[in-house]
Amino acid sequence: MPEFTAKDVQALRQSTGAGMMDAKKALQENGGDFDAATKWLREKGLAKSAAREDRDNSQGTVAVSVVDGVAAVVELKCETDFVAKSDQFSTLVQEIATLVAVDGEEAAAKKADAIDDMKVVLKENIELGRVVRIAAAEGNVVDTYLHRQDGRGVLGVLVELAGGSPELAHEIAVHIAFTKPTVLSRDDVPADEVAKERETLEGITRAEGKPEAAIDKIVEGRLSGWFKERVLLEQDYVKDEKQSITQLLGGASVVRFALVAIGS
Repeated sequence: MPEFTAKDVQALRQSTGAGMMDAKKALQENGGDFDAATKWLREKGLAKSAAREDRDNSQGTVAVSVVDGVAAVVELKCETDFVAKSDQFSTLVQEIATLVAVDGEEAAAKKADAIDDMKVVLKENIELGRVVRIAAAEGNVVDTYLHRQDGRGVLGVLVELAGGSPELAHEIAVHIAFTKPTVLSRDDVPADEVAKERETLEGITRAEGKPEAAIDKIVEGRLSGWFKERVLLEQDYVKDEKQSITQLLGGASVVRFALVAIGS
């Protein structure tokens, strides 16, 4: 029989989150070798976790990081808010965000083993969600906003500005978090979507019995409202609706932005 003690079993349990019998069997199967037993448990756990991959994982945590003018936002997905709010889960997603800011989006793959280990320990369908990185061009500024709910990040925003300050970039990021635009300018909305919406609005307006001569003007007005919901530069500033985002920007311009939210 391989030689290992009850303390070895306990240490393996604490390290991996495995049950006592599983930890004992892992050590037996691997001649008491702690590292081999850890790997064995992980492989067995991952085999079981494959059955979880079709389970809904619309919960999770979002983290942001800024390092030397580079911002990153990362989403780590799971099944329950209980897991999403755990310290180990939050720590891991923050580590990934910082790694991405420093080394690039592909660097998130370096934490694949840590994610796999967490699947085993927490017994949930855990996977990396969206990963976005913005490196500010020379002379530009970048800032972030993280919206927290019940102790975890649920929505993260990155914004790059040209000709503006970090404080202004932050204000724009906060605005984006609350209004959730999908594009920067009207030109970014696909033409077929615009055509489809215009057709729908025209049908609605005709059904309301509006005068034929007024239909085009009414449709354009309603289409402007539709754009306002989606287009950042068309919106009124959420903290002062008498001021538009374009006015708030002054001489600055939004180069790009990213929004990542749990469950979207």
